[in-house]
Amino acid sequence: MPSTLPILLKDQKVLLIGGGNVALQKAEVLADNEIKFRVISQEINSAIEKLTDKLIQKEFKLKDIGEEYIIIDATGNPKVTKKLLKYKKKHQILLNVVDQPKYCDFYFMALTKNRPLQIAVSSNGASPTAAKYFRDQCEAMIPEDITAYLVQKQKERDHGLICIQDTIKELKFKSSKVYLVGCGIGDPELLTLKAYKIIQNVDVVLYDHLISNDIMALVPKHTLKVFVGKQKGYHSKSQDEINALILHYASQGKKIARLKSGDPFVFGRGAEELMVLTQQHIDTEVIPGISSSISAPLMGNIPVTARGYASGFTVVSAHLRGNRINLDWIDLLAKENHTVVVLMGLSRIKEIVDEAIKLGISSHKPCAVISNASRPDQKILTTTIEHLQRDAEDMPRPAIIVFGDVVTFKTQLTGVENEQIAASF
Repeated sequence: MPSTLPILLKDQKVLLIGGGNVALQKAEVLADNEIKFRVISQEINSAIEKLTDKLIQKEFKLKDIGEEYIIIDATGNPKVTKKLLKYKKKHQILLNVVDQPKYCDFYFMALTKNRPLQIAVSSNGASPTAAKYFRDQCEAMIPEDITAYLVQKQKERDHGLICIQDTIKELKFKSSKVYLVGCGIGDPELLTLKAYKIIQNVDVVLYDHLISNDIMALVPKHTLKVFVGKQKGYHSKSQDEINALILHYASQGKKIARLKSGDPFVFGRGAEELMVLTQQHIDTEVIPGISSSISAPLMGNIPVTARGYASGFTVVSAHLRGNRINLDWIDLLAKENHTVVVLMGLSRIKEIVDEAIKLGISSHKPCAVISNASRPDQKILTTTIEHLQRDAEDMPRPAIIVFGDVVTFKTQLTGVENEQIAASF
């Protein structure tokens, strides 16, 4: 391969010879990079006419070369190439003969977007496809707001404010990205396609005990996996410590996925993490997930709404910051045609039942507990408020509690199934 030296030329004067599809490709590159050029050709593609108004429709002659010192031969005509090679012996020009590397003084590189920070990739003419592939890889690394950042850095440079260490630190934060990924209720087949792709392609994964083993099995072996706990009754990372960990890896320019059970914004503290990351100007994307508040009842054939059973539903958490209990929603249990789904309430069943009885809620109100929804060890319990504390004693976490007539839908469904079985005999 010949030795090359990539350089940037200012105030280019370019002559493009040819008007077909090959010439169009070169014209598009020149136009995309805001480089002015002339075109000479007997026939000119109408798409080229939209890219420049400097068009001469005629057969090319050497005398047509004006002040241009960069000439692109996109004709595919050996006679034109021969004339240009002869002309180059006596004139200082840079010649590019498309698809003829041996005659080229320069190659067209695969360029990222035209902005203050631009990356050019060249295969020295060997494989434009390879150059474009790695161009796209480089493009993906450049932050979208890089233009504004470089404008600010130019202002600092103009005032003599240059600190390489600070700039490197800033760029690492800018090149990092954090994904708050909703992982649903545990079954990996219930992940969104986007969540799956992110899990497969980040540098670091932060997870807790609510993320199933099956989903963790999707994380590539080379990915750094950091357990952050958050399990009730065990010493684990506080939310502040988790935030600090995310920032730590972001400061290294890593791509990070914080895996969240269910949906990040349904009692998942995703909003808190998003706020911290936004305050630090870190690129963050929230990936929706299937919330257990809706999908866990579904796994037990309990609809949160159904005609004749419930026309609306409420999702609440029985757990507040500082291990405090939330019982402000208990009065909703008295509402007719309404479903109440309680997250993080299994350990608070005694207080829930006591408060319900205190407020005069019927002890016969149907309720259900769904544990480990969608997982191999899924368990479903249907009972009433009167027997909830006793019946749910051995139900494992994670679990949700459902209150409302929709719980009886499961019983009605079972009755229909039994009738169908009996009718088949």
